[in-house]
Amino acid sequence: MACGSCGTSEDGVPKGCKSNGNCGSGTCGSGSKLAVFDWLSNMTLPSGQERFNIFEVRFKNGRKHFYKNPDNVPITMGDIVAVEGSPGHDIGTVSLAGELVKVQMKKHKITEDHEDVKKIYRKASQRDIDIWQQARGKEEETQKKGREILGRLGLQMKLSDVEYQGDGNKATFYYTAETRVDFRQLIRDFASAFSIRVEMKQVGARQEAARLGGIGSCGRELCCSTWLTDFRKVTTSAARYQQLSLNPLKLAGQCGKLKCCLNFELDTYLDALKTFPKQDLILRTEKGEAVFVKMDIFKNHLWYTYKEERFKWFRLTLEQVLEIVALNKNNEKSISLEEYEADVVLPEKVDFEDAVGQDSLTRFDTPKNNKRSRNNKNKNKKKPVGAVANNPQQKPNPRKKQQVQQQNKPRPRPKPNANANENQPKGEVKKANKPRNNNNRNRNNNTPKDGNDSQK
Repeated sequence: MACGSCGTSEDGVPKGCKSNGNCGSGTCGSGSKLAVFDWLSNMTLPSGQERFNIFEVRFKNGRKHFYKNPDNVPITMGDIVAVEGSPGHDIGTVSLAGELVKVQMKKHKITEDHEDVKKIYRKASQRDIDIWQQARGKEEETQKKGREILGRLGLQMKLSDVEYQGDGNKATFYYTAETRVDFRQLIRDFASAFSIRVEMKQVGARQEAARLGGIGSCGRELCCSTWLTDFRKVTTSAARYQQLSLNPLKLAGQCGKLKCCLNFELDTYLDALKTFPKQDLILRTEKGEAVFVKMDIFKNHLWYTYKEERFKWFRLTLEQVLEIVALNKNNEKSISLEEYEADVVLPEKVDFEDAVGQDSLTRFDTPKNNKRSRNNKNKNKKKPVGAVANNPQQKPNPRKKQQVQQQNKPRPRPKPNANANENQPKGEVKKANKPRNNNNRNRNNNTPKDGNDSQK
C-alpha cells in the first residue's frame, strides 16, 4: 500500500519521495516490517475529540517503539524525529500516527503511562541527520573489529549485528549464544576500542534471521523479516501430521530451527485427519492382516500392505478403509486387498491442449537446421573429384590430391614368376601368391622317400 506522496512516473520512479522504488517513509511495505496503512488519515475527528498524541517510531531492521509528543510538535507519518534515548537521543522515522496507534499498543499490551513510552524531542535537523548517517556508516567496520576481539577472547558466542544510536554515543551489540557467557572483559575491550557506550543484547536464532534477512527455500524473502512478528513453537509433530519426511536439511530454515511455515497449514491438515482412522490400526482380511504404509490426505487415498508380504502396496480409498474397520469391529473379516484395489478408480490426468493441438514445451530448444547449409552439403557430396582442381577460388589440399592420385592410379598386373625375382629390388622380400593345388599335395605325399632327384 503506497503512501500519499508516492506517484509513479513514466519511468517507474516515484515522484514524491525520490527513493527510487523503495518508500522512505516505511509505509509501502518495503523496507519496514509489518507496515500499517493509516486508512483514517484523511478522516476528520469528531467535534471535541483530541488527536491521539502517541506515535510509533521505526528504527533499524524494523525495530519499533512508541513515543509520546508532550510539546505537540506537528508530526506526520514519514517524518524523521529525535526521540529520548538512554542516555542521549536517538533518531527514527515515524511509521504510524493517529488512532491506529491505539490498536498497536493494545496488541503489544502497552498502556499510555507505561515506562517504555518515552518522549519525542523535536523534528530532526540536518545536523542530526548527518551525525546519524555517520554513525550508521561505522556499523559494518565495528562489527568486523568486534568479531576479531571476540575471537581473541575465545568466548562461545556469535556477534550478529551492531546498531548505533542516533547521536553516535552508544552502540548495541546483538549476539547469540547457546550457554551463558561472561562478557565483562568483552565490554571493557569494546569500550576502549570504539570509545562509545556499549550495550549487549542477546537474541534467539529466529530473531537473528529476522534481523539479517535472506531468501528461503521457497524463493521468497523470509517471513520473519517481512511480516511475521510472533515466533510460535514449531515441533516435529507438525511435519508428521502433514506426512512430510523428517529430513532436517529440508525442514530447517535459515536460522537452523524448524521452519515457521510448518505451522501455517497445520490446522487444515488436522481438520482433514479427523475422518481418517488411526495409523496403528490393523486391518483383518481373509488373506491376512494388513498394516498402514502412507496416505494422501486431500485425495483420500491410503496405502496398506500385508504383514507377511510387504513387497506389495495396495491403494484404497477412505470409504473402503472405513468399511473394513466397521467389519472388523463386528468380528468379521473383509475380502482381500486385491479386490478392493481393483475397484479404485483413478482420475485421468488432463494434459494441456490448445486450439491447434498438443505442443511440446521444449519445441524451441532444438536448433533449426538451415536449408541453405543443407543444400550446400548435398552439392559438395555430388561434386566430381576433378572439380576441386578446376575451381580457382578453392585452394587445393595436397593431401587430398595425393589420395585422389593414388585412387585413380591403375594397378599393375602381376608378372610371370620367372621374371619376378629379376624386377624385385634388393632388400625387399615379396611372397608369390601360389594357388593351392590339392593334387600336387597328394602327389608329394605319395612319392617314395628313395626317389630320384629328377622326380623331385
